[in-house]
Amino acid sequence: MAAGDPSAAATSDVPATSSSAASYPDRLREALVALSQACDSGVSNASEAASFTVSDVLDAVAAVMSAEADDGSDGGNDSTAARVSEQLLREVHEFLSRPLANQMATDALSLVLPIPVAKLGAQTGGCGDIAAAILKFFVTNCSPRDMLSILCEALDAPMELPNCSSSFVLLLNALAEVLTKIQRRHIEQVKVALPAVLKVMRATVSECDEEHGKAAVDLFNAAHGIGNAIQEMCTAMVNKNKEGMCAILGLYSLQNIALASRSRQQDILCACGSVVLQHFRFLKFSGFTYVGLLTGSDVTAATDKLSKDDDADFLEGFSFAMDGAMLTVVWAYMYDDMSKYAGEELELALKEVQGNHMMKWEAINMLKYVLSSICYPWIIKSHSINLLLSLAGENHVQETNNHMDFTSYAPRIFATLKAIESVMMAAPEALMRKKAFAALKKVISMVPSSQRFDILQALVNNSMSSSLTAILLDLVREEILRESRQAENDRVESDGFQGHGELPPWASHALELVELILRPPHGGPPCLPDHGDQDQDRENCSRKRLCTKCTLSG
Repeated sequence: MAAGDPSAAATSDVPATSSSAASYPDRLREALVALSQACDSGVSNASEAASFTVSDVLDAVAAVMSAEADDGSDGGNDSTAARVSEQLLREVHEFLSRPLANQMATDALSLVLPIPVAKLGAQTGGCGDIAAAILKFFVTNCSPRDMLSILCEALDAPMELPNCSSSFVLLLNALAEVLTKIQRRHIEQVKVALPAVLKVMRATVSECDEEHGKAAVDLFNAAHGIGNAIQEMCTAMVNKNKEGMCAILGLYSLQNIALASRSRQQDILCACGSVVLQHFRFLKFSGFTYVGLLTGSDVTAATDKLSKDDDADFLEGFSFAMDGAMLTVVWAYMYDDMSKYAGEELELALKEVQGNHMMKWEAINMLKYVLSSICYPWIIKSHSINLLLSLAGENHVQETNNHMDFTSYAPRIFATLKAIESVMMAAPEALMRKKAFAALKKVISMVPSSQRFDILQALVNNSMSSSLTAILLDLVREEILRESRQAENDRVESDGFQGHGELPPWASHALELVELILRPPHGGPPCLPDHGDQDQDRENCSRKRLCTKCTLSG
């Protein structure tokens, strides 16, 4: 059996129950005495074996706690386990703090104790403070580079405890202290640490429900401590190294903003608003701007600074950075403290983006990251729709030059429209669905007329809902009416000559679209609403008007 395995002690002659917990302090003292004697003799193999014995005792108690939590044991056993945990942690701390403590013993224990100490530190009472003191002792008295590797391995280890987030908080706080002690090759060391940090954040936050809301906030505060340490490094660096570290800090902050926005707290503004504001301050320090966040250009620039062959795995840790960029702006929209902090800067950025066609499309397409995800709460999606409507502006005449190449934008616009559709069809409140429909119409109206039908046709072809198909058909009808009126006006204004002229661009395709719906290419019944005769009659009338208008326009 591997040394350090919790089962090594749990399966020994002492039953793994809290009723036998009184024996663990005695076993720990014996193990610490053996370790001290081994270190005094200078025999490294003996000291290593003795340190594993110490770890096994602590792991055994942690295994007891985990087993009793799974069994739903009563509060009496919980309090017993907490008392024993605190006693064991005190024994370890007193051993390390002796005036004549052996450095060999300290180094040996630093290799094996962070995980069991963090597990026991998650218990109630004074366990957390004592565990933090033990980890701080290791950070202060051992090699920073060694401790960084040790703590990252501890973060990667599974924590099968009901309150494992508290264990991770202890490890993250210790890691933040280690980072401040690194003297050389800062970027390399940060690249070692952050993947482990972000992996823990992503896995643990997704499991924190309303009941464990405080645990999630504590975890984000610990992650903020990591950010503080990186910022401290940035301050001491110059030139390209500083630019690279600031890029890392910015991407790290965006990832955490996205994770905080996925919180399942009922009042997410109250629970996570301060977390987002803390990380936004890092973004400001790193040179990120509202314009760069709105369009995603700052995220791209930061990623480019780190894009080397050996950084591919590292950059995967920031997979929600684009989400975080747009979410930062959304939070400034909906959270008063963020709005006050942003001041006029956000308003000026919105005006700049609204006044630039390409930037406006970039910003609108950025919203798909938030709207298409099932992980963000409806309040955030609602404010995202508000932001989209604000970006589009009141004037939704074709602002895009019909002669410009719009092809490269089409796939992203289609993805954005599908994201808006998902809100329009699934939002729990009628007002939000109505706003999403208004946003859908507005974005479609901004597409050049020469490409608008193709976009609508693609939406119809990819519709999985008969109700949505009907809504899209109605938009097609409105566009045909508009095209017909425009064609008529053009004929009248052309030297006063009224002739038949050419068919409106959409007329020749609209009937094909209706036929495509009524006769699906892969067979089967048409995808039309099936909610009673009244709805069916209304839909038939709508299709009839569409067909009639197409005929008359010719």
